[in-house]
Amino acid sequence: MAGEVVVGVLARSLALLSDAAHMLTDAGAIVLALVAMRLAGRPPKGGYTFGLKRAEILSAQANGLTMLILGAVLAVEAVRRLVSPPDVVGAPVLVTALVGIAVNLGAAWALSRANRRSLNVQGAFLHILNDLFAFVATAIAGLVMVLTGFTRADPIATLIVVVLMVRAGLGLVRASGRIFLEAAPSGIDPPTLGSRLAGVPDVVEVHDLHVWQITSGEPAMSAHVLVAEGRDCHGVRAAIERLLQREYRITHSTLQVDHSSADAAAAVVEDRHCADAHGETYRATPAIQ
Repeated sequence: MAGEVVVGVLARSLALLSDAAHMLTDAGAIVLALVAMRLAGRPPKGGYTFGLKRAEILSAQANGLTMLILGAVLAVEAVRRLVSPPDVVGAPVLVTALVGIAVNLGAAWALSRANRRSLNVQGAFLHILNDLFAFVATAIAGLVMVLTGFTRADPIATLIVVVLMVRAGLGLVRASGRIFLEAAPSGIDPPTLGSRLAGVPDVVEVHDLHVWQITSGEPAMSAHVLVAEGRDCHGVRAAIERLLQREYRITHSTLQVDHSSADAAAAVVEDRHCADAHGETYRATPAIQ
């Protein structure tokens, strides 16, 4: 990064300076990832009943927002240089970009072996991967300037870097935002899950169903389950938990299981009047009952 700043200033290359700025966010992303992983590994304590697992999601969102802000700044400067292009020395740009490609290939290979199901690790990996693509674009721009003297290739390469940064940044912000808003994990459709649970033997009705993620890769679920009168509530709960683990990889579930008696039905009606958002109700078919 330091080498890019020196060569970028001397050669008047915005593409190299944008790569250097991106590498600075890479370093910040890796530091945030390491700190967040340490925090997430701490056991639950005091008021933090889930521990600090969502520190990883905070890190991922910070990485995404940094990409978007930096991309906007670089885009403005690139457009300004397209309108009024300065003289850029192509040879140093080409050599520096080739060195950067080699460095980022090694970094990308190292991070590719990590557990990228974590949004936190994925965010750091995307920073490195986008920087690799940016160096490729910068190397092409340097070659064009050496061969043709077309200095607008430098801000064009910068805009390519900006597109890569915005795409990666939006993906991270969107994915981390879904977790903060407690949306259902990708690949789990709540209505389908509710109907599947209502199909478990002896289940009459499932309602107040909520599915969310504690952090990336850790889905959780809660629901109120009504069981046919006289049937084994504990057995039904165990069957549902096995189904959740086997088919949906949900290992953290909170189930309120009651018999479908007149008192329970009255309590459900009262719940529906009191709740702000009760959600869908899923009922077993007559054949299953």
